[in-house]
Amino acid sequence: MTRTAQLETEALSVTLDRHRVLDGLSLSLPQGKVTMILGPNGCGKSTLLRALARIVTPTAGRVLLEGTDIATLAPKARAKRIGLLPQHPIAPEGLTVQDLVAQGRTPHQGLFRQWEPQDEAATKAALEETGLSALAHRPVTALSGGQRQRAWIAMLLAQDSETLLLDEPTSALDPRHQIDIFRLLRHQSEARGKTVIVVVHDLNMAARFADHILALRAGRIVAEGAPQDVITNRTVEAVFDLPCRILTDPESGSPVVVPL
Repeated sequence: MTRTAQLETEALSVTLDRHRVLDGLSLSLPQGKVTMILGPNGCGKSTLLRALARIVTPTAGRVLLEGTDIATLAPKARAKRIGLLPQHPIAPEGLTVQDLVAQGRTPHQGLFRQWEPQDEAATKAALEETGLSALAHRPVTALSGGQRQRAWIAMLLAQDSETLLLDEPTSALDPRHQIDIFRLLRHQSEARGKTVIVVVHDLNMAARFADHILALRAGRIVAEGAPQDVITNRTVEAVFDLPCRILTDPESGSPVVVPL
């Protein structure tokens, strides 16, 4: 069965400090799949993610969530449907893992709705799913880099949004922890039906774990589609100015980029 696009942009442009960062992007991000956004530094990847979450306001165009302009949604209503993990989140000193994860339930709170059993259940489930139950009462600042990143992702999972946006969630992690994070995100797509959109720099990780890849350069789309259609000599050189050879991973069958 073909899935309909859940999150779309129409001629989306963003200007920051008089610089056009995104230039007329029209795209459809497949529902219930893992999309990874690639591109060189400064190409607009993080800005696109922030525009999808309405953290930045477009100069022109709009973002649609199942046909509804997200600008018309109240902030809490939007947060219930779209969750964003920025590139360098900072936890207050002394905050425990459980307290951090519980922050994900904030969009579900209100004047007439305080902490309820379903919030406790969502927090506990997020801790279990990320393997952090045993560390729930440990300060976030006492965790290793991989554990800390899982704690932030657990907070995002506790938010229980339909769409998860993550900005370089594995940039400071070793290969083993990178794979753990990407497997966790794929599980959210395959088992939970979440739409997962991730900014990454590692071409080979993107090729291995993505269903859909979006390649940007200078605020515009250079290529998009399945990994085998986007990770090609021509596209990699056009996006990154990187001559390369494309091999096939004998384990996964995904493309592997070998720089020349």
